[in-house]
Amino acid sequence: MTTEAPLPKTVGDLRHPVELYEASLAGAAVTLRTHQGNAHPLPAAVYLAQHVPGDESMLARCTGSVLDVGCGPGRLATALTRRGVRSLGIDISHRAVSLARAAGADVLHGSIFDPLPDAGNWSTALLADGNLGIGGEPVALLARLRTLLSHQGQVLVELEPPGAGAHRLMVQLEDAAGAASAWFPWAKVGVEAIDAVAGAAGLRVVDSWSDAERWFAALSRPLGAVPDQPRSRICSNPSAVAPATTT
Repeated sequence: MTTEAPLPKTVGDLRHPVELYEASLAGAAVTLRTHQGNAHPLPAAVYLAQHVPGDESMLARCTGSVLDVGCGPGRLATALTRRGVRSLGIDISHRAVSLARAAGADVLHGSIFDPLPDAGNWSTALLADGNLGIGGEPVALLARLRTLLSHQGQVLVELEPPGAGAHRLMVQLEDAAGAASAWFPWAKVGVEAIDAVAGAAGLRVVDSWSDAERWFAALSRPLGAVPDQPRSRICSNPSAVAPATTT
């Protein structure tokens, strides 16, 4: 995955992406722009909704304890809690974490690459709303999740539509007043590309489906795979600074 175009020049002081993401959660109109020049509104209404069509197809497949990666305001983590499913959300936005906790979800503030409780024992990890793109390195992200899961654990991941391929992007957030964030890495992985991406992370696709014009896959370790060895320390990934977005 490579970035093919030079980054456009940005005039003025740059803000942290999380600052503009949090502004969108507070009602501000925020646009997500790619380095190729494509732009669309950041879908804060989706993040803030209690339910989005297609969610149930992921929630119904959650087994055991669930780690919701880039949980945002806690749409899925809250739904799981209401069902009596043990779940933990994680997000780098203080505002998103506060909203999720107010809704009843159990949430940590931090990066998925930080040390986390119960590493190696989670049954399910969720990557919804484009969060496979976090950090621009989906292989590294999936490999990290593999270390957090039990040996029989699964990753439930939302994908881009067929034909999207696999691409690494540089993206930027901008509000209606023209205030822009620093550029940060993101990635897109389409339905047809997930087998190769999962394989490079030591996982395999065991199921795939579509619902409400959304596309998903379930990943697990290959049959006969040797369990990961426990690690005494996990280093933070400095590139994992992007908010949860759908690009």
